[in-house]
Amino acid sequence: MSTDIENRQFRLARRPSGLPEREDFDLTTEAVGPVGEGEVHVRIDYISLDPAMRGWMSSGKSYIEPVGIGEVMRAFTAGTVVESRHDDFAEGDHVTGLLGAQTHAVVSGDQLNKVDTSIVDLPVYIGALGMPGMTAYFGTLDVGEVSEGDVVLVSAASGAVGSLVGQIAKQQGASRVIGIAGGPEKCRYVVDELGFDAAIDYKAEEINDAVRRECPDGIDMFFDNVGGEILDAALANLRVHARVVICGAISQYNVTGHVGDTGYAPKNYLSLLVNRARMEGFIILDYIDRYHEAYPSMAEWIASGKLSHKEDIETGFDRFVEVLRMLYTGENFGKLVLKV
Repeated sequence: MSTDIENRQFRLARRPSGLPEREDFDLTTEAVGPVGEGEVHVRIDYISLDPAMRGWMSSGKSYIEPVGIGEVMRAFTAGTVVESRHDDFAEGDHVTGLLGAQTHAVVSGDQLNKVDTSIVDLPVYIGALGMPGMTAYFGTLDVGEVSEGDVVLVSAASGAVGSLVGQIAKQQGASRVIGIAGGPEKCRYVVDELGFDAAIDYKAEEINDAVRRECPDGIDMFFDNVGGEILDAALANLRVHARVVICGAISQYNVTGHVGDTGYAPKNYLSLLVNRARMEGFIILDYIDRYHEAYPSMAEWIASGKLSHKEDIETGFDRFVEVLRMLYTGENFGKLVLKV
């Protein structure tokens, strides 16, 4: 059955220098292979576009092996079962998995998670109830140790992770949550729809002055998705025993050369010493075995309306590279998803 269906794939053709270009990928077509015992054929309906994908294309040392030249570009996906030879899956089931930038995949059923689209729409399972949601949950509660009365600052606050971080902090009793975003529309969204106490438009004002204005008594927890000058401004305004959570540094992902040469190195790191604070990086892959701890709370908050989320859904598989670039130019608004 599957051999009658064509699979289209974006394969990494070369390692990007700076912002990914269309020429960095090959668009290929091949027949879908037969489904073996224990395997499942999935039609991919949605592809998650995440900032980490830029790092996966690079050859430098990282927390995961880079995508090989000629390999299908790594990506989280959500789709529908077409054919199954695995007892846990049936035709028509909706699933998520790390299936890559392609239109179909035949994989072991052990690589898939079945999801219930009667609760939320399928794209939410690669957003607020997927990797971004789990990142926000464990990054805020486990790494950031947010607690009642904290002053919390979040960069990229209108994005897939940052938008959830601020709301989770509020759920835990943070006294003041401030988001950093680019442009008046995103800042209004952060305050009016997400419930942050204030928003800083980094495109319109000097970031250090703005952080000092909105956090006059300092910051207890800073959740950083951006790096660069924004990280420096947060470091300059820490409270004693503050926690700085390093989730990402999207401002640096497309910088060419070595960090320290053309990249941005923090100037205010001694604030960690003066304030007996800590700065810790984390990746969500370390928490996969603990997803079951987060899922009930996140699902309940979403179902009850306590946790607002926004999927920015672009359409057209052929637009994969164009849409991916939106992550790094600030064009996306919320969780960026490509509808295949």
